[in-house]
Amino acid sequence: MSADVTKLRNIGISAHIDSGKTTLTERILFYTARIHAIHDVRGKDGVGAKMDHMELERERGITIQSAATFCDWRVKSPDSELHDVPHHINIIDTPGHVDFTIEVERALRVLDGAVLVLCGVAGVQSQSLTVDRQMRRYNVPRVAFVNKLDRQGANPFRVKDQLIEKLGHNAVMMQVPIGLEAEHAGVVDLVEMRAVYFEGENGEKVRYAEIPAELQEQAEEYRETLLDAASMFSDELMEAMLEEEVTPQLIRQAVRKATIERQITPVFCGSAYKNRGVQELLDGVVYYLPNPTEIDNVALDLENEEAEVKLVPDPDKPFVGLAFKLEDGQYGQLTYLRVYQGSIRKGDFIHNMFDRKKVKVGRLVRMHSNEMEDIDESNPGDIVALFGIDCRSGDTFTDDQVRLSMTSMFIPEPVIHLTINAKDSKSTQNLSKALQRFTKEDPTFRVHTDPETNETIISGMGELHLEVYVERMRREYKVDVETSPPRVAYRETITQRAEFNYTHKKQTGGSGQFGRVAGFIEPLGETEDGSEYEFIDKISGGVIPREFIPSCDKGFRSQLDKGRLIGVPVVGVRVQIEDGQYHAVDSSDIAFQEAARGAWRDVYGKAAPVILEPLMKVEIEGPVEFQGSIIGTINQRRGLILGSTEEDGFCKVEAEVPLSEMFGYSTVLRSNTQGKAEFTMEFSRYDQVPRNVSDDLIKQFEEEKAAARK
Repeated sequence: MSADVTKLRNIGISAHIDSGKTTLTERILFYTARIHAIHDVRGKDGVGAKMDHMELERERGITIQSAATFCDWRVKSPDSELHDVPHHINIIDTPGHVDFTIEVERALRVLDGAVLVLCGVAGVQSQSLTVDRQMRRYNVPRVAFVNKLDRQGANPFRVKDQLIEKLGHNAVMMQVPIGLEAEHAGVVDLVEMRAVYFEGENGEKVRYAEIPAELQEQAEEYRETLLDAASMFSDELMEAMLEEEVTPQLIRQAVRKATIERQITPVFCGSAYKNRGVQELLDGVVYYLPNPTEIDNVALDLENEEAEVKLVPDPDKPFVGLAFKLEDGQYGQLTYLRVYQGSIRKGDFIHNMFDRKKVKVGRLVRMHSNEMEDIDESNPGDIVALFGIDCRSGDTFTDDQVRLSMTSMFIPEPVIHLTINAKDSKSTQNLSKALQRFTKEDPTFRVHTDPETNETIISGMGELHLEVYVERMRREYKVDVETSPPRVAYRETITQRAEFNYTHKKQTGGSGQFGRVAGFIEPLGETEDGSEYEFIDKISGGVIPREFIPSCDKGFRSQLDKGRLIGVPVVGVRVQIEDGQYHAVDSSDIAFQEAARGAWRDVYGKAAPVILEPLMKVEIEGPVEFQGSIIGTINQRRGLILGSTEEDGFCKVEAEVPLSEMFGYSTVLRSNTQGKAEFTMEFSRYDQVPRNVSDDLIKQFEEEKAAARK
């Protein structure tokens, strides 16, 4: 790889499920000569088999784990200022299914730019919104690629409008298609104002020609829109427009600046499956997405009260890298690392900032999905993998010249639980190994033991998420397991203010225990940082010594793990202590912790506690003739219809439905629509359960408690 970091692009390919991400990645690798033949993505020998290299991924036809690869690209256009200049591109192909959202989170955490792939027929779908929200979270500039223009009903102009209306992008067409559906033949490049055709057996030959006469007027109209949008970010371009001396280079410079500032989203179009438009998209990645020097990356200085430090992609600076993904392969743990500053070489010693351990870089590789290429050195901006290093996902490594830590990625909370047990003693040990590995690899996969029933409970982002891990246990660890039906991650909260005044007094001969706390609890409401608990100290006059205030906080906090209605975590609570009393001899840390616990037990029931359940945003698509049946299936599940649209014989229904009602929904939907409808769902928010459901849950909890006692 070239040491010139300005010739490097780190990109992710993200989209709604089944928009053609993996097919697009395969075509990119074919045109950049990383692979030498095109196969069916769902086959056993294509990049579908390479990027989706897990057996489960190939069977289900979906991406489960993000896969990293790399390639080199030389801009094709002979008129371009970058013609034939080699650029190195690191690519991460991410899953589209919402259950594997952590794979998208960690990829976007380390990438500098992204390609948002949209289906030319379906347009902006539910998962497109989620992916876009993740890109915003990490300030990732992106270009959009409207795929599948060969499909019936494709309309890139409608998709561009949806980008503006639904996602709030300043989306600008960089191309217009030459024909649609069966007539789709190529694209018109609005920067160079020429037609681009993709010929040869696999579209590998790019031919430039005059714009067809019937498209000339449309091309000029969209070019005018492009110039108007781009000129807002370049005085030079604006002057050139007034003097009618606009050059492609000026347009590209203006669009690049606006894209990196996330003020414009350039829209490309084509059909990856039919080998059209991919080379132009690659040119767009080089032209408009940032190199590592154009992105602000900061770390926290652990020796200076976590003050922010800007990282510079300079090979001579002290080394800083982030371990963003772990995989347990046949050669041990594989750690994916993004190098932000400095260089890393085979044989170097690096330090983990989390546990201060010093480790040696034994083997340094560059990944091509599940294959690897050994390298001796890696420069800033690159994405590499290390072997034999024990760490967690999200750990920062340095060469110990600096003590810096990168900020962590956002990790969503699990919404579904399963009880899992090994069928025999031989499987128990393997089950333990599997759970240990999977929790290390995937921060959204959690394991805990129920203290009352002693059952092992696994938690995740959805039915499919847990289903995949249970199947992997069977296949990879030969574990014969039994699982319970899925359980929902309910929460408890309070709905009104209630006051407490509790004295904890215990005399056991010698010094006893004494502590009194008084104040109130109330609903917390929404907070800026998303916190679910707040402790406010309003003690004055020394009625409780300062050293015992944290003990009170600790006592209240310890009660949040298990609510008193159905034993689930309590959220959205503010505790304020205003008064209290202590004893010179009998007061202690433990005494005030117990006083706080007793106060909580006394006051919780007075604060009108309620049960909260996760609501899912569900999007169902199917033929219009089944619209009534689809809406019927939602109404039967306590669902709220948010809206429905019809287009080209298909309908799309959006709804909010409690997660507890969605188990087994796919079977019901198939039988009601002759297998012609499909749905996606993602977590939306927590909401109060209806009274009758709440009563049933409390009764069930009491019965389980009674059974556990027996």
